[in-house]
Amino acid sequence: MDGTKWRARTRRDLIIEVWEHLDCESVGADELEKIQEALREKFGEGALESPAAIARAVADEGAVLRHPEVFDCDVKWRRRNMDPLGFQEILDFSSLSSAFQSIVKIEEKRLALQTDDRGGLTQLRSIVTSARKDSLLRARSRIIDAGLREEAREVSQWLTIWLQAPELFSDWLDLRRRSPDFRRKFNTSESP
Repeated sequence: MDGTKWRARTRRDLIIEVWEHLDCESVGADELEKIQEALREKFGEGALESPAAIARAVADEGAVLRHPEVFDCDVKWRRRNMDPLGFQEILDFSSLSSAFQSIVKIEEKRLALQTDDRGGLTQLRSIVTSARKDSLLRARSRIIDAGLREEAREVSQWLTIWLQAPELFSDWLDLRRRSPDFRRKFNTSESP
């Protein structure tokens, strides 16, 4: 970013340092992209943080977020950078029913990759990790309806279990969806 010498030694510190250097009260797409550029220049391509993660860091320091810009910027960035298997656009974790269908696709991909493509499994884990982070962000958002936040918490739990034990996940999810707690919480007599 215009040859500025940054003093920060960690990514988080650099995010805050660049934000303070920009001297802006609110943060949107332009500011997030400038912070990403500084991260890339100082620490390299592998140190990039998602726009959502950067927004969370500066918001914790008092920045006002321009939420629509932040979400749009994050979605565009993820589409460009986080789709190594070429199917993330068909995954949707915005509701329980769409999350269930996306999980089925992930499981099909995992089973297909399990026998012959270890690198593909690593990429799949990366996609699931990213989806989990997105669900956690939605679960914590104050601008999203409480019911949708609860669904996002549930989906993030699903994805956490998938990351911990993908071989057991299908059985666990079946039991979870049949549990009285799930049915009561999501007002359903049947699985989504």
